[in-house]
Amino acid sequence: MSQFPDYYAILNIPKNATQDEVRQAYKKESLRTHPDRLANASQAERKKATENFQAVADAYYMLSDATRRKEYDSLHSSRASSERSQDPKSSSSFFSQFSGMFGGAGAGAGANQQPDAEGVFTDVFEELLRPEVERRLPWWGYFGAVCGGGVGFIVANVPGAMLGAFAGNRLGSIRDAKGKSVAAVFSELGGSQKILRALALKVLGSAL
Repeated sequence: MSQFPDYYAILNIPKNATQDEVRQAYKKESLRTHPDRLANASQAERKKATENFQAVADAYYMLSDATRRKEYDSLHSSRASSERSQDPKSSSSFFSQFSGMFGGAGAGAGANQQPDAEGVFTDVFEELLRPEVERRLPWWGYFGAVCGGGVGFIVANVPGAMLGAFAGNRLGSIRDAKGKSVAAVFSELGGSQKILRALALKVLGSAL
């Protein structure tokens, strides 16, 4: 009999964890297991890290949605402790057997497939770099637009000014929403520079 993935153990949370605790646990574990954190890793090491990263994404996908979590819990409760496993391979087996009952994995995947781990990761962390509904005057957004526009004009005249103003406004708006610099927001993620650059490119470049 194949092992049943214990997604609570994979995220290192209790079964009664709140949705916010699930999300925070995912952020911590996904940064810890992200393959891009490995430098000069062997192919085997990178493969293992990728499998762990996928299992963490699977756990978040299953536990972050109330309906999916309820269905998963019914299966989880029917398994003895000895049948539950933190082995990432058990997660792959789980999706091949049970994903049909969860309506497809989404996040870039088709029916009966696991969610796209990188897609899940980016969607969760993207919120940290997106301006929220402004709760204070958007001074930094205005200031960033003016500064970015000035630099852009110097570099590439009117087209550069427009692009620079947009980028400056986006960066300033993040500071308005978070009450701290973009660099400080990045530092809270605790990830590698490669991971942070990829997130910044997606967020700041999505509307270009």
